[in-house]
Amino acid sequence: MNKISQYIKEVRAELHKAQWPWNAEETGFKRYKELWNSSVIVIVAMLLVGGYIAFFDFITINVVSFLTRP
Repeated sequence: MNKISQYIKEVRAELHKAQWPWNAEETGFKRYKELWNSSVIVIVAMLLVGGYIAFFDFITINVVSFLTRP
C-alpha cells in the first residue's frame, strides 16, 4: 500500500510540473478557451476533409458506373 501512495504522490508532483493549455487563474469556461478553440478547429477540419473525400468518392463512383455500363 505504501508503494501505491508513493506512486500517486509522484504522479501528482509530475502533473503539477506540466504546462497545461489553460490559465490556472481563470475559472469556469474561460479556463478552457484555448482547449475549446483547438477542438473546434479540429472538428471543422475533419468535417471539411470528410466532405472533400465524400464528394470525390461520389464523383468517382458515378464516372466508373457510367463507363462500365453495358
